[in-house]
Amino acid sequence: MKKFSELKVGDSFYSTCSISDKELEEYLKFSRVRNAFLKDKRKGEQQLVSGRAILSRMEGEFTRLNQIYGNDIIFLGTDGDVEWENRNTRFLKPFYTDQVLKLKFTISQKEDVDEEFGKIMINYEGTTQDEEIIVLSKKNIYRIKKEPPR
Repeated sequence: MKKFSELKVGDSFYSTCSISDKELEEYLKFSRVRNAFLKDKRKGEQQLVSGRAILSRMEGEFTRLNQIYGNDIIFLGTDGDVEWENRNTRFLKPFYTDQVLKLKFTISQKEDVDEEFGKIMINYEGTTQDEEIIVLSKKNIYRIKKEPPR
């Protein structure tokens, strides 16, 4: 685990994940998402994964990175990107259950908040094994304790 003082703008961290049919079903049941594209699944076919499910998994993977896990960290929200008309996330290609998603997390900003806490902004990038970009998400904001618990 890295301390706040050790995290630098430009640092990137990597992970991979996938979302199974069962995990997606559990997410959809919990979130109560209703979407016509998500309800028609034929037996044996991969299912289209909703964007929010992808982002939820990406955030979960971020908080479990060796460099982050163990810190007192909380997701505060997102800021839009001026270049994207103040939006923060773009889904560029569909993603299906059981596909592998390669994740890249990059620190885009870092700020002191007070003596106890700092703030880091993380850009997410998710690609397929063939390096096709599935999702880009900028300025995901986290409050992080400067000195992690012992």
